[in-house]
Amino acid sequence: MHLFKTRSADERAPNLVDYEAERATFSWAAERAELGGLPDGRGLNIAYAAVDRHADGPYADRIALRWLGRDGAREDLSYARLAEQSSRFANVLAALGVLPGERVFTLAGRIPELYVAALGTLKRQAIFSPLFAAFGPEPIRTRMALAGARVLVTTQRLYERKIVQIRDTLPSLDYVLLVGDDRRPTAVPGTLDLGWLMTAASPHWTIEATRPETPALLHFTSGTTGTPKGALHVHDAVVMHHVTGRLALDLHPDDVYWCTADPGWVTGTSYGIIAPLTNRVTMIVDEADLDVERWYDLLEREQVNVWYTAPTAIRMLAKAGLAPVRRHRFPHLRFLASVGEPLDREGVLWGVEAFGRPFHDNWWQTETGGIAIANFASMEVRPGSMGRALPGIDAAIVRRGAGGHVELIREPDVQGELALRPGWPSMFRRYWDAAERYSRCFADGWYLSGDLARRDADGYFWFVGRADDVIKSAGHLIGPFEVESALLAHRAVAEAAAIGKPDPVAGNLVKAFVSLKDGFVASPELERELLGFSRARLGPAVAPRELTILPALPRTRSGKIMRRLLRARELGLPDGDTSTLETGAPS
Repeated sequence: MHLFKTRSADERAPNLVDYEAERATFSWAAERAELGGLPDGRGLNIAYAAVDRHADGPYADRIALRWLGRDGAREDLSYARLAEQSSRFANVLAALGVLPGERVFTLAGRIPELYVAALGTLKRQAIFSPLFAAFGPEPIRTRMALAGARVLVTTQRLYERKIVQIRDTLPSLDYVLLVGDDRRPTAVPGTLDLGWLMTAASPHWTIEATRPETPALLHFTSGTTGTPKGALHVHDAVVMHHVTGRLALDLHPDDVYWCTADPGWVTGTSYGIIAPLTNRVTMIVDEADLDVERWYDLLEREQVNVWYTAPTAIRMLAKAGLAPVRRHRFPHLRFLASVGEPLDREGVLWGVEAFGRPFHDNWWQTETGGIAIANFASMEVRPGSMGRALPGIDAAIVRRGAGGHVELIREPDVQGELALRPGWPSMFRRYWDAAERYSRCFADGWYLSGDLARRDADGYFWFVGRADDVIKSAGHLIGPFEVESALLAHRAVAEAAAIGKPDPVAGNLVKAFVSLKDGFVASPELERELLGFSRARLGPAVAPRELTILPALPRTRSGKIMRRLLRARELGLPDGDTSTLETGAPS
């Protein structure tokens, strides 16, 4: 089934109209030149491209960031105000002796100070590294120690709960800048009050010459084992963020845009700070966590045009049914997009049912730094597909061979590993202090993503699973996403995950885990019904042989289901790195 969207009151011509023509003429050099750089040819700086170039012109009073507090507070920051505040923060860093290249971490909820700190850090040419506020002390310590953090911006509450106990283990951490509870002044021994420092700092800052390859962003991502990986990105990444905001998310100047991701996840920085600002939109920042009624009210009241969220959130909204959404109207909502893990067919179709338009899935990774494959606004949506490669991205399906070589798979609908030809601006430049780990990601002129996929005859990519998640059963290679999508089509299923479980005959059998929608109760009868349902849809070779119903599935804070954790617990193995596990996940 192929889907087209309905029209909204704020309908605009898509930024990408002719895909093939755009690919044929696309040039990163041309996009870089069009975005422009620092005055007098002094290079390219993310903060200047995102904020200062707008603040220095006729759009100074345009609202850049609208913050919605958990308790109902509201605060608007214009481009001029955001430029001034981020310049103050850059001056704070300089006064403390923080040098370009040193690491500035944030540990905070979605408060304005976090966004100001991100941009001010980039103005200073220090490296910005965000952490999830819900991290425990150990994952915080691991990441900050690995990167040699010099500065931490956090709140008084988080400092007292999570940092005090590990501060002595972080010898490089010279400064902790505190935002007081309820954002009031604070005085805690061993810290500095950020509000006081900002008031005393100059609102003027001249960004020094910034080479495109100057380090800018450090994002941590957890592997299946071992320590977290720190992926380093450079200021040139802003070209990718800007282009993908325009082409993949269809952002137009003056749009109202809401990305629900926390900046502790790469999406919340790339598409929750940089891309919307470079494209001169008003971005919504909601401090509160997901609440069905609050989200629908926000979409309606703020007249959101473009909404970027995650499959987990979509499933939670769908779980609440259509009654809440029917109480609202969204005449301004033009484009819906999803990222974080593959969006199943049911999630795409629920968008049509609830909003009259499909969610547009896209694919990228912390390592790619920006969207590489997308369902574009002007193209049909094929439910379950990641879409087509972005102009400027050369994507292929490959097979790893002997001696580290790779073989291109040119035939359509053949499963292999998704690979990208290096050269896009936001490609990570290294893993922090892990050169060998980095080198293993490349072979024969390709970046190897570790994701298995197939490409159909029309160039649409379809996700199969992580290479280490694919289940080998009785000679079949079974992608967990296929199994999960089938289960999600059942009226009772809210979430699903599939793993391989060792079997003496088949090698592995497929075991599924599901959580239920409201109104359904776990029972052996329902488990049998779900097994039969999936067998009818998938056939006996692919369908799960075992199924367990859980209250909820373990997820990372970015919304990805942790299949490896389910596998480990099923087999009685160590959990491994659980630093990104969402609080309250089943244990």
